[in-house]
Amino acid sequence: MRPFSGTNVKTIAFLGIEATGVSVQVQIQAGLPAFTLVGLPDKAVAESRERIRAALFSLGLALPARRITVNLAPADLQKEGSHYDLPIALGLLTAMGVLPSDALEEYCILGELGLDGQIARVSGVLAAAVYAHACHLGLICPQACGAEARWAGSDNVLAAPDLVALIEHFKGTQVLTPPSVQSALPPERPPKGLLNAIKGQPLAKRALEIAAAGGHSILLSGPPGAGKSLLATALVELLPELTPEESLEVTMIHSLISALPEEGLIRARPFRDPHHSASLVSLVGGGTQAKPGEISLAHCGVLFLDEIPEFARATLEALRQPLETGRISIARAQMHVSYPACFQLVAAMNPCPCGYASDPERACSRFPRCAEAYKSRISGPFLDRIDMFVVVEDIPLGDLLAPSDAEASFGAIRAHVETVRQHQKERAHKLGLPALLNAHVEGGHIEQIAPLEAASQAFLEKVAESKKISARGYHRLMKVARTIADLEGAEAVTKMHLAEALHFRWSR
Repeated sequence: MRPFSGTNVKTIAFLGIEATGVSVQVQIQAGLPAFTLVGLPDKAVAESRERIRAALFSLGLALPARRITVNLAPADLQKEGSHYDLPIALGLLTAMGVLPSDALEEYCILGELGLDGQIARVSGVLAAAVYAHACHLGLICPQACGAEARWAGSDNVLAAPDLVALIEHFKGTQVLTPPSVQSALPPERPPKGLLNAIKGQPLAKRALEIAAAGGHSILLSGPPGAGKSLLATALVELLPELTPEESLEVTMIHSLISALPEEGLIRARPFRDPHHSASLVSLVGGGTQAKPGEISLAHCGVLFLDEIPEFARATLEALRQPLETGRISIARAQMHVSYPACFQLVAAMNPCPCGYASDPERACSRFPRCAEAYKSRISGPFLDRIDMFVVVEDIPLGDLLAPSDAEASFGAIRAHVETVRQHQKERAHKLGLPALLNAHVEGGHIEQIAPLEAASQAFLEKVAESKKISARGYHRLMKVARTIADLEGAEAVTKMHLAEALHFRWSR
């Protein structure tokens, strides 16, 4: 068998936030002039032939009048995106003798070419850099993505503005300098302290503290103007900053849709608030390239669904699996990808379409039928996956006129939340549990983290009999009670902790 006589360069394909290796094999042989691209390329990849032809022409180069075959291996993996332009072009330049034959052996390459030879920004560079670093390879990427690539930890990154710069680098006439990267995480943006701007609502603020400390999902119900949206926005400020590992994972997800901040690495916890007209694909992910949706973009942060009964029922039902597992699996005919989706759900709704079901003087003539029909838009199985329910009342005028000094507790609550979360992580490590926060603990481990006193056990048995608590309801009740106990520094879950958790569980 004759050895392969062409060139072989390395690039990647994306499977969720993971990257897998792709070999770009270029062969130029005798025959009628043709440029054939094989290996399941999509439209964007197939069109790379014309972009590459024009880019080489801008350099004063022409494709040889011979038969050119480019194979993207493995052949049974769908190739999507414009980032294959640069590896194919560099493979051609190597096969044509413009670049040394061994110049690209130790590099993984991705980038989109313009007709003038410029290398444009592409999505997914951070995931590609992580893959290249794990495989002990360097990375060649667009100059605009250089700082992003350096966050993977490798110094062997070539971030080039155009093809000419790469050719001169490998010929030794002008060496590319590695892109700069900050030595530490970008500075955290100071929180606005929105919790202090909310007058009154002591019960809702208490619920936010519990939800933030344990990572629990919460539904806020109340009339228009009661502050539900402001409360939801304030929750994300109570959460501690992302750890370096979380920051890297969140950044990789946002890198896939080219939604990174100027400093590159995302440090603030995401807050996503899609409109109620959002489609199922935009919320859970998918499309022709199986991109991440809002629930994955909210990973390690908050997903806020305002006016949740207005969302399409099928869209809400699709959230049931990720609320349980923290991941979303997207199955398509030609691919199956999985994205992390460990988000904290905050939902808000009016008690009825007009919003004044709780006020007899302003309620419409269809009350209470309209309120029952409005709530029925949300299925029971979906509601069963929400940990806490809070009724947000209208704010009395006296509370609105009260000085804000009485509400200046944001800093203390945030510090307390961070301390409680750290305690939960230490307990999880000590017990050998995979979940770090109470809300993510599996049902089989509830007894390990939440031991009950004798009186608490008797109280819970009595409540379970009267309320007909399901297995899921029991587990979620115990998780919230455990968080309440953690906030008070208690080792065991007492009757008082269970009573408060029950209030938030059945206040709907």
